[in-house]
Amino acid sequence: MLGEFSGLAEIAARDRGLFPPPGPDLPGRLRDALGVLDLSARDVRVERRWTCADLEGEELSWTVGFGPRTRAFLLRPRGAAGPLPGVVAMHCHAGMKWAGKDKIADGPEPPAAEVARLRARIYGGRAYANELARRGFAVLAHDVFAWGGRRFPLPLGPGAEDGTADRYDRAARDHEHVLAKACTVLGTSFTGVLASEDLAAAAYLRSRPDIASVGAIGLSGGGVRAALLGALDPAIGAVVAAAAVSSFRDLRDEHVAAHSWMLFPPGLTRLADWPGVLAARAPAPLMVLYAEADPLFPAEGMRRAHRQLTAAYRPAPGRYAGAFFDAPHLFDRPMQEAAFGWLSGMRRQSR
Repeated sequence: MLGEFSGLAEIAARDRGLFPPPGPDLPGRLRDALGVLDLSARDVRVERRWTCADLEGEELSWTVGFGPRTRAFLLRPRGAAGPLPGVVAMHCHAGMKWAGKDKIADGPEPPAAEVARLRARIYGGRAYANELARRGFAVLAHDVFAWGGRRFPLPLGPGAEDGTADRYDRAARDHEHVLAKACTVLGTSFTGVLASEDLAAAAYLRSRPDIASVGAIGLSGGGVRAALLGALDPAIGAVVAAAAVSSFRDLRDEHVAAHSWMLFPPGLTRLADWPGVLAARAPAPLMVLYAEADPLFPAEGMRRAHRQLTAAYRPAPGRYAGAFFDAPHLFDRPMQEAAFGWLSGMRRQSR
Protein backbone atom coordinates (compact mmCIF):
# COMPACT_ATOMS: atom_id res chain seq x y z
CA MET A 1 0.00 0.00 0.00
CA LEU A 2 1.10 3.63 -0.72
CA GLY A 3 3.91 2.65 -3.08
CA GLU A 4 7.22 4.23 -2.07
CA PHE A 5 5.47 5.63 1.04
CA SER A 6 4.52 2.13 2.23
CA GLY A 7 6.76 2.47 5.27
CA LEU A 8 4.06 4.71 6.72
CA ALA A 9 1.89 1.65 7.33
CA GLU A 10 4.56 -0.05 9.45
CA ILE A 11 5.24 3.09 11.48
CA ALA A 12 1.54 3.77 12.04
CA ALA A 13 0.90 0.18 13.12
CA ARG A 14 3.76 0.45 15.62
CA ASP A 15 3.04 3.92 17.00
CA ARG A 16 -0.76 3.87 16.95
CA GLY A 17 -1.33 0.29 18.07
CA LEU A 18 -3.46 -0.77 15.12
CA PHE A 19 -5.68 -3.88 15.03
CA PRO A 20 -5.64 -4.83 18.74
CA PRO A 21 -7.64 -7.92 19.75
CA PRO A 22 -11.20 -6.88 20.57
CA GLY A 23 -12.06 -6.78 24.25
CA PRO A 24 -15.43 -6.95 26.03
CA ASP A 25 -15.62 -3.15 26.05
CA LEU A 26 -15.40 -2.89 22.25
CA PRO A 27 -19.10 -2.11 21.62
CA GLY A 28 -18.99 0.90 23.94
CA ARG A 29 -15.69 2.13 22.56
CA LEU A 30 -16.95 1.60 19.02
CA ARG A 31 -20.06 3.64 19.73
CA ASP A 32 -17.86 6.50 20.96
CA ALA A 33 -15.37 6.27 18.08
CA LEU A 34 -18.12 6.30 15.44
CA GLY A 35 -19.91 9.17 17.12
CA VAL A 36 -23.22 7.32 17.37
CA LEU A 37 -26.11 9.71 17.95
CA ASP A 38 -29.19 9.17 20.10
CA LEU A 39 -31.81 8.97 17.36
CA SER A 40 -35.25 7.42 17.38
CA ALA A 41 -38.01 6.90 14.84
CA ARG A 42 -40.59 9.52 15.83
CA ASP A 43 -44.02 10.36 14.43
CA VAL A 44 -44.26 7.02 12.61
CA ARG A 45 -46.96 7.08 9.95
CA VAL A 46 -48.45 4.36 7.78
CA GLU A 47 -48.56 6.08 4.40
CA ARG A 48 -50.33 3.21 2.64
CA ARG A 49 -50.96 -0.51 2.74
CA TRP A 50 -51.18 -3.07 -0.04
CA THR A 51 -51.48 -6.80 -0.64
CA CYS A 52 -50.29 -8.98 -3.48
CA ALA A 53 -50.60 -12.69 -4.10
CA ASP A 54 -48.50 -13.78 -1.12
CA LEU A 55 -47.37 -10.65 0.74
CA GLU A 56 -48.76 -7.76 2.74
CA GLY A 57 -46.94 -4.46 2.72
CA GLU A 58 -46.90 -1.16 4.56
CA GLU A 59 -45.15 1.97 3.42
CA LEU A 60 -44.00 3.75 6.56
CA SER A 61 -42.43 7.10 7.25
CA TRP A 62 -40.83 8.62 10.34
CA THR A 63 -38.52 11.41 11.38
CA VAL A 64 -35.20 11.12 13.18
CA GLY A 65 -35.11 14.85 13.84
CA PHE A 66 -33.33 16.15 10.75
CA GLY A 67 -33.67 15.98 6.99
CA PRO A 68 -36.54 14.53 4.93
CA ARG A 69 -38.73 11.89 6.53
CA THR A 70 -37.37 8.36 6.36
CA ARG A 71 -39.35 6.12 4.03
CA ALA A 72 -39.55 2.37 4.59
CA PHE A 73 -41.32 -0.76 3.41
CA LEU A 74 -42.45 -3.39 5.91
CA LEU A 75 -43.18 -6.70 4.19
CA ARG A 76 -44.72 -9.85 5.69
CA PRO A 77 -46.42 -13.04 4.48
CA ARG A 78 -50.05 -12.47 3.63
CA GLY A 79 -52.36 -13.62 6.41
CA ALA A 80 -49.53 -14.54 8.79
CA ALA A 81 -50.75 -14.98 12.35
CA GLY A 82 -48.90 -14.20 15.53
CA PRO A 83 -45.66 -12.26 16.05
CA LEU A 84 -43.09 -12.89 13.33
CA PRO A 85 -39.29 -12.81 13.42
CA GLY A 86 -38.23 -9.42 12.10
CA VAL A 87 -35.25 -8.59 9.89
CA VAL A 88 -33.88 -5.16 9.02
CA ALA A 89 -32.75 -5.48 5.40
CA MET A 90 -30.02 -2.96 4.59
CA HIS A 91 -29.74 -1.58 1.09
CA CYS A 92 -26.28 -1.48 -0.46
CA HIS A 93 -24.14 1.47 -1.53
CA ALA A 94 -23.38 0.29 -5.11
CA GLY A 95 -22.60 3.82 -6.24
CA MET A 96 -26.37 4.44 -6.47
CA LYS A 97 -27.74 6.95 -3.99
CA TRP A 98 -30.73 7.96 -6.10
CA ALA A 99 -32.44 4.84 -4.75
CA GLY A 100 -32.26 3.27 -1.29
CA LYS A 101 -34.71 0.66 -0.05
CA ASP A 102 -36.07 0.21 -3.59
CA LYS A 103 -32.84 -1.55 -4.57
CA ILE A 104 -33.81 -4.53 -2.42
CA ALA A 105 -37.55 -4.23 -1.78
CA ASP A 106 -40.62 -3.91 -4.00
CA GLY A 107 -43.61 -1.82 -3.06
CA PRO A 108 -46.87 -1.89 -5.03
CA GLU A 109 -45.23 -0.38 -8.12
CA PRO A 110 -42.63 -2.06 -10.35
CA PRO A 111 -39.00 -0.98 -9.87
CA ALA A 112 -37.48 1.83 -11.90
CA ALA A 113 -35.35 0.83 -14.88
CA GLU A 114 -32.12 1.84 -13.08
CA VAL A 115 -33.05 -0.31 -10.09
CA ALA A 116 -33.96 -3.28 -12.29
CA ARG A 117 -30.54 -3.09 -13.96
CA LEU A 118 -28.80 -2.99 -10.58
CA ARG A 119 -30.77 -5.97 -9.32
CA ALA A 120 -29.93 -7.95 -12.44
CA ARG A 121 -26.24 -7.24 -11.85
CA ILE A 122 -25.87 -7.94 -8.13
CA TYR A 123 -29.09 -9.43 -6.70
CA GLY A 124 -29.94 -12.19 -9.16
CA GLY A 125 -32.69 -10.03 -10.62
CA ARG A 126 -34.94 -10.04 -7.59
CA ALA A 127 -36.00 -7.91 -4.65
CA TYR A 128 -34.51 -10.10 -1.95
CA ALA A 129 -36.39 -8.41 0.91
CA ASN A 130 -39.69 -9.58 -0.61
CA GLU A 131 -38.33 -13.08 -1.07
CA LEU A 132 -37.17 -13.21 2.55
CA ALA A 133 -40.63 -12.09 3.68
CA ARG A 134 -42.11 -15.01 1.73
CA ARG A 135 -40.01 -17.32 3.94
CA GLY A 136 -41.94 -16.26 7.05
CA PHE A 137 -40.17 -13.07 8.15
CA ALA A 138 -41.33 -9.50 8.66
CA VAL A 139 -38.76 -7.49 6.70
CA LEU A 140 -38.13 -3.78 7.17
CA ALA A 141 -36.22 -1.98 4.39
CA HIS A 142 -35.61 1.73 4.95
CA ASP A 143 -33.86 4.61 3.23
CA VAL A 144 -30.84 5.80 5.18
CA PHE A 145 -28.97 9.11 5.38
CA ALA A 146 -27.98 10.30 1.85
CA TRP A 147 -29.93 7.59 -0.04
CA GLY A 148 -33.35 7.41 -1.63
CA GLY A 149 -35.89 9.65 0.07
CA ARG A 150 -33.11 10.99 2.33
CA ARG A 151 -30.78 11.97 -0.48
CA PHE A 152 -29.28 15.44 -0.75
CA PRO A 153 -30.71 17.92 -3.30
CA LEU A 154 -27.53 18.14 -5.36
CA PRO A 155 -27.41 20.47 -8.39
CA LEU A 156 -27.22 18.41 -11.57
CA GLY A 157 -26.56 21.16 -14.11
CA PRO A 158 -27.91 21.55 -17.68
CA GLY A 159 -29.82 18.65 -19.17
CA ALA A 160 -30.68 17.21 -15.75
CA GLU A 161 -34.01 15.94 -17.03
CA ASP A 162 -32.12 13.37 -19.14
CA GLY A 163 -30.76 10.41 -17.17
CA THR A 164 -31.49 12.09 -13.86
CA ALA A 165 -30.68 9.06 -11.69
CA ASP A 166 -27.30 8.46 -13.32
CA ARG A 167 -26.43 12.16 -13.22
CA TYR A 168 -27.41 12.34 -9.57
CA ASP A 169 -25.29 9.32 -8.67
CA ARG A 170 -22.24 10.84 -10.33
CA ALA A 171 -22.78 14.06 -8.39
CA ALA A 172 -23.33 12.14 -5.15
CA ARG A 173 -20.08 10.22 -5.64
CA ASP A 174 -18.17 13.48 -5.81
CA HIS A 175 -20.07 14.81 -2.78
CA GLU A 176 -19.47 11.92 -0.38
CA HIS A 177 -16.05 13.07 0.82
CA VAL A 178 -17.56 16.49 1.65
CA LEU A 179 -20.32 14.78 3.61
CA ALA A 180 -17.77 12.65 5.48
CA LYS A 181 -15.77 15.77 6.40
CA ALA A 182 -18.92 17.56 7.60
CA CYS A 183 -19.86 14.63 9.85
CA THR A 184 -16.33 14.60 11.31
CA VAL A 185 -16.50 18.33 12.06
CA LEU A 186 -19.77 17.68 13.90
CA GLY A 187 -18.08 15.14 16.18
CA THR A 188 -19.59 12.09 14.53
CA SER A 189 -18.75 10.27 11.27
CA PHE A 190 -20.52 9.28 8.07
CA THR A 191 -20.55 5.71 9.39
CA GLY A 192 -21.81 6.88 12.76
CA VAL A 193 -24.79 8.71 11.30
CA LEU A 194 -25.74 5.67 9.21
CA ALA A 195 -25.43 3.42 12.27
CA SER A 196 -27.53 5.83 14.33
CA GLU A 197 -30.36 5.72 11.81
CA ASP A 198 -30.14 1.92 11.58
CA LEU A 199 -30.33 1.63 15.36
CA ALA A 200 -33.46 3.78 15.30
CA ALA A 201 -35.03 1.60 12.59
CA ALA A 202 -34.25 -1.60 14.51
CA ALA A 203 -35.67 -0.14 17.73
CA TYR A 204 -38.88 0.80 15.93
CA LEU A 205 -39.25 -2.69 14.45
CA ARG A 206 -38.64 -4.24 17.86
CA SER A 207 -41.33 -2.02 19.42
CA ARG A 208 -44.10 -3.45 17.27
CA PRO A 209 -46.34 -6.05 18.93
CA ASP A 210 -46.37 -8.13 15.73
CA ILE A 211 -42.58 -8.63 15.87
CA ALA A 212 -40.97 -11.35 17.99
CA SER A 213 -37.26 -10.63 17.34
CA VAL A 214 -35.03 -8.50 15.13
CA GLY A 215 -32.07 -9.55 12.96
CA ALA A 216 -30.18 -7.82 10.14
CA ILE A 217 -28.97 -8.62 6.63
CA GLY A 218 -27.17 -6.75 3.88
CA LEU A 219 -24.79 -6.82 0.93
CA SER A 220 -21.60 -4.77 0.69
CA GLY A 221 -22.30 -1.38 2.29
CA GLY A 222 -25.52 -2.94 3.58
CA GLY A 223 -23.42 -5.76 5.04
CA VAL A 224 -21.20 -3.20 6.77
CA ARG A 225 -24.31 -1.60 8.23
CA ALA A 226 -25.72 -4.98 9.33
CA ALA A 227 -22.40 -5.86 11.00
CA LEU A 228 -22.27 -2.56 12.86
CA LEU A 229 -25.89 -2.84 13.96
CA GLY A 230 -25.12 -6.29 15.33
CA ALA A 231 -22.07 -4.98 17.19
CA LEU A 232 -23.80 -1.91 18.64
CA ASP A 233 -27.22 -3.31 19.56
CA PRO A 234 -27.10 -6.30 21.93
CA ALA A 235 -30.76 -7.05 21.22
CA ILE A 236 -30.09 -7.88 17.56
CA GLY A 237 -30.44 -11.58 16.85
CA ALA A 238 -28.99 -13.20 13.74
CA VAL A 239 -26.84 -11.09 11.39
CA VAL A 240 -25.93 -11.86 7.77
CA ALA A 241 -23.19 -9.86 6.01
CA ALA A 242 -22.60 -10.60 2.32
CA ALA A 243 -19.49 -9.51 0.39
CA ALA A 244 -18.58 -7.10 3.17
CA VAL A 245 -15.88 -8.70 5.31
CA SER A 246 -12.10 -8.83 5.06
CA SER A 247 -9.22 -8.13 7.37
CA PHE A 248 -8.04 -4.55 7.01
CA ARG A 249 -4.47 -5.85 7.27
CA ASP A 250 -4.59 -7.23 3.73
CA LEU A 251 -6.14 -4.26 1.91
CA ARG A 252 -4.08 -2.76 -0.91
CA ASP A 253 -4.35 0.58 -2.67
CA GLU A 254 -6.99 -0.61 -5.12
CA HIS A 255 -9.19 -1.99 -2.32
CA VAL A 256 -9.06 1.20 -0.28
CA ALA A 257 -9.82 3.31 -3.36
CA ALA A 258 -12.83 1.16 -4.27
CA HIS A 259 -14.71 1.60 -1.01
CA SER A 260 -16.96 4.24 0.45
CA TRP A 261 -16.09 6.32 3.49
CA MET A 262 -18.60 4.19 5.40
CA LEU A 263 -16.00 1.39 5.71
CA PHE A 264 -13.30 3.70 7.05
CA PRO A 265 -14.57 5.71 10.03
CA PRO A 266 -11.73 7.54 11.83
CA GLY A 267 -10.27 5.61 14.74
CA LEU A 268 -11.77 2.21 13.95
CA THR A 269 -8.47 0.42 13.33
CA ARG A 270 -7.18 1.49 16.75
CA LEU A 271 -10.03 -0.50 18.30
CA ALA A 272 -9.95 -3.72 16.26
CA ASP A 273 -9.50 -5.23 12.85
CA TRP A 274 -12.78 -5.28 10.90
CA PRO A 275 -13.48 -8.98 11.65
CA GLY A 276 -12.99 -8.13 15.33
CA VAL A 277 -15.94 -5.75 15.13
CA LEU A 278 -18.15 -8.58 13.90
CA ALA A 279 -16.70 -10.93 16.51
CA ALA A 280 -17.75 -8.52 19.26
CA ARG A 281 -21.30 -9.89 19.01
CA ALA A 282 -20.26 -13.48 19.80
CA PRO A 283 -21.96 -15.74 20.76
CA ALA A 284 -24.95 -14.13 18.99
CA PRO A 285 -25.53 -15.76 15.58
CA LEU A 286 -23.47 -14.48 12.64
CA MET A 287 -23.23 -15.54 9.00
CA VAL A 288 -20.65 -14.11 6.61
CA LEU A 289 -20.86 -14.80 2.88
CA TYR A 290 -17.49 -14.39 1.19
CA ALA A 291 -17.34 -13.76 -2.57
CA GLU A 292 -13.97 -15.25 -3.53
CA ALA A 293 -13.75 -13.41 -6.88
CA ASP A 294 -14.66 -10.06 -5.30
CA PRO A 295 -12.33 -7.35 -6.65
CA LEU A 296 -13.19 -5.08 -3.70
CA PHE A 297 -11.59 -7.36 -1.09
CA PRO A 298 -8.38 -9.42 -1.17
CA ALA A 299 -8.76 -13.19 -1.02
CA GLU A 300 -6.24 -13.47 1.81
CA GLY A 301 -8.14 -10.80 3.75
CA MET A 302 -11.33 -12.84 3.49
CA ARG A 303 -9.55 -16.01 4.59
CA ARG A 304 -7.92 -14.18 7.51
CA ALA A 305 -11.34 -12.81 8.54
CA HIS A 306 -12.82 -16.30 8.44
CA ARG A 307 -10.03 -17.64 10.64
CA GLN A 308 -10.46 -14.82 13.14
CA LEU A 309 -14.22 -15.28 13.33
CA THR A 310 -13.95 -19.05 13.59
CA ALA A 311 -11.59 -18.63 16.56
CA ALA A 312 -13.82 -16.03 18.22
CA TYR A 313 -16.86 -18.32 17.96
CA ARG A 314 -15.10 -21.50 19.04
CA PRO A 315 -16.81 -21.37 22.48
CA ALA A 316 -20.18 -21.08 20.69
CA PRO A 317 -20.26 -23.92 18.14
CA GLY A 318 -22.83 -23.57 15.39
CA ARG A 319 -23.36 -19.85 15.93
CA TYR A 320 -20.97 -18.66 13.23
CA ALA A 321 -21.25 -19.72 9.60
CA GLY A 322 -18.72 -18.62 7.01
CA ALA A 323 -19.58 -19.62 3.44
CA PHE A 324 -17.32 -19.06 0.41
CA PHE A 325 -18.75 -18.63 -3.08
CA ASP A 326 -16.98 -18.49 -6.41
CA ALA A 327 -18.58 -15.16 -7.22
CA PRO A 328 -17.71 -11.49 -7.75
CA HIS A 329 -19.10 -8.65 -5.64
CA LEU A 330 -22.78 -9.59 -5.40
CA PHE A 331 -25.53 -11.29 -3.42
CA ASP A 332 -27.02 -13.58 -6.04
CA ARG A 333 -29.70 -16.20 -5.67
CA PRO A 334 -27.46 -19.05 -4.44
CA MET A 335 -26.01 -16.75 -1.79
CA GLN A 336 -29.48 -15.51 -0.86
CA GLU A 337 -30.77 -19.06 -0.53
CA ALA A 338 -27.87 -19.93 1.77
CA ALA A 339 -28.63 -16.87 3.90
CA PHE A 340 -32.38 -17.49 4.01
CA GLY A 341 -31.88 -21.12 4.97
CA TRP A 342 -29.46 -20.18 7.74
CA LEU A 343 -31.81 -17.50 9.11
CA SER A 344 -34.66 -20.01 9.13
CA GLY A 345 -32.45 -22.47 11.02
CA MET A 346 -31.53 -19.83 13.61
CA ARG A 347 -35.22 -19.02 13.96
CA ARG A 348 -36.04 -22.64 14.75
CA GLN A 349 -33.23 -22.87 17.30
CA SER A 350 -34.45 -19.78 19.13
CA ARG A 351 -37.99 -21.09 19.65
